[in-house]
Amino acid sequence: MNATEWIALWAALFLGTHLVISSSRVRPRLVAAVGEQRYRGIYSLVAFATLGPLIYEFAYHKHAGPMLWFFRDSAPMRTLTWILMFLALILIVASFINPNPGGIGAPASNLEPHGVLKITRHPGLVAFSLFGLAHLLMNGWAGDVFFFGMFPVIAIIGGKHQDRRKLREMGDRYRNFMAKTSFMPFGALLAGRQRWSSTDTPWIPIAIGLALALAIVFLHPWMFGGNPLGY
Repeated sequence: MNATEWIALWAALFLGTHLVISSSRVRPRLVAAVGEQRYRGIYSLVAFATLGPLIYEFAYHKHAGPMLWFFRDSAPMRTLTWILMFLALILIVASFINPNPGGIGAPASNLEPHGVLKITRHPGLVAFSLFGLAHLLMNGWAGDVFFFGMFPVIAIIGGKHQDRRKLREMGDRYRNFMAKTSFMPFGALLAGRQRWSSTDTPWIPIAIGLALALAIVFLHPWMFGGNPLGY
């Protein structure tokens, strides 16, 4: 097997095991058999057992396989890439400050959407999607597509699994929360189910996101190689 095939295999194993272990059929049985904490331990071990080799293989074989597209010499695409990354950084910070009440370990006492949850009820998962999409634009080699394409796929699937699990656990409380929010960014706002106010603006995540973006500009070549501006 060549490097591209190994990357594709490990990406498929990571996605596949995630789907199976967190599925509505397997997860309740595992939790009933070993308990919630041990289930989380098993889940983490399986994730690391597949994600670790995937990262290792990609780290040593970046840009493997045929080139499917090349946008690095396109200024509009580079600008779009940075916009997506900046939004991803803001959302990932916001997901810790204002987490989805459906997330593992997140407080579920208040299910009234506020702040970034008016934009998307899954800010962390949307951040992973934007991260993957941004890197896909600047990395059109087949191996890179398998690696970075995994991020939006697992984020979308993970969000659906999380919603279904919380519906089973919380019933109408979470169903009402879903009705007021959206997975797709700005979906609830555009549909009129939410109204944005000045108090909802995530100023702290924006400031931290900007600081992280500046840090990436300087550290990316040293940590990951290549030019973070995409050329």
